Amino acid sequence: MTTNEQIAQMKKPAVVSAEEWQNAWQEMLVKEKEFTRSRDALAAARRRMPWFAVEKEYVFEGPQGKVSLLDLFDGQRQLVLYRAFYDSNVYGWPEHACVGCSMGADQVSNLLHLHARDTSLVYASRGSQENIATLKQRMGWDAIPWFTITDDFDKDFGVDEWHGHNVFFRDEHDKIFRTYWVNSRGDEAMGNVWSYLDVTPLGRQELWEDSPEGYPQTEPYKWWRWHDAYGKEDAKWSNVVDNATVLLNL
Repeated sequence: MTTNEQIAQMKKPAVVSAEEWQNAWQEMLVKEKEFTRSRDALAAARRRMPWFAVEKEYVFEGPQGKVSLLDLFDGQRQLVLYRAFYDSNVYGWPEHACVGCSMGADQVSNLLHLHARDTSLVYASRGSQENIATLKQRMGWDAIPWFTITDDFDKDFGVDEWHGHNVFFRDEHDKIFRTYWVNSRGDEAMGNVWSYLDVTPLGRQELWEDSPEGYPQTEPYKWWRWHDAYGKEDAKWSNVVDNATVLLNL
C-alpha cells in the first residue's frame, strides 16, 4: 500500500474546472476509440491466420481418467488451453500454483458465456489430479476444468518453460488445428469472455465483426443471457436490444 509520504511526493496532474475536465476526457475518448478499432482489426487479422494441423495424439489425465486433446473440447468447436504452472518445482507447491497463473485463474469469468459461443476453456499442469483438486477447492476455482499433462504437449506447443494460452479449432471431421497462441504479457489481458473470444478463429461471432466469408455470426447482444438462462429464447431481451440499438455504439 502506498504511504501518505509517497502520495505527497507525486507530481500530480493539473486540477481543472468541470468543463475543462470534460474537454480533456473527450480528447482521451477519441484515442480510446481508435485503440478499440485497432484491437478489433487485430482480432480480425487473427481470424485470417493460417492453421497448423495437430497430427500427434496427446493424453491428459482428468478427474475421470485419461482423456485426449479432442476430449478437452467437451463438444465445443473451439478450445482455449492455458498452461498453468503447478508442480513440485514451482514456488508455492503444493499449497499454491505459480503466483501469476493464480492471478489469472482468479480472473476467469463464468464459462457458460464462452460455451454459448461454442468455446471451451481448460487449464493444464504437470501436477497430479489429486493435488489439482485440492488446490481448486481451496482457491475457489472449482468451475475451471483442470487437467494433468502426461506427455510432450507443453514442449510441443511452447509452454514447457513459460505459461501461455494455445487456441485450437475442431473441424467437421474432428480434425484439430492450432490457430493461435499468446503468452507473457499477452496473458495479462486474458480472463474475461471477450478476451478469450477475440483470440479464437471464430471471434465473438457477431455481425459487426470483420470475419472471413461463411463464418457464423449473429446479431450483437441478442445472444447474451444470464448464465443460468442459456438455451432459452428470450423475446423480451431481444426487444430491449432492438429498442436500445441507437444507444449502443459498436
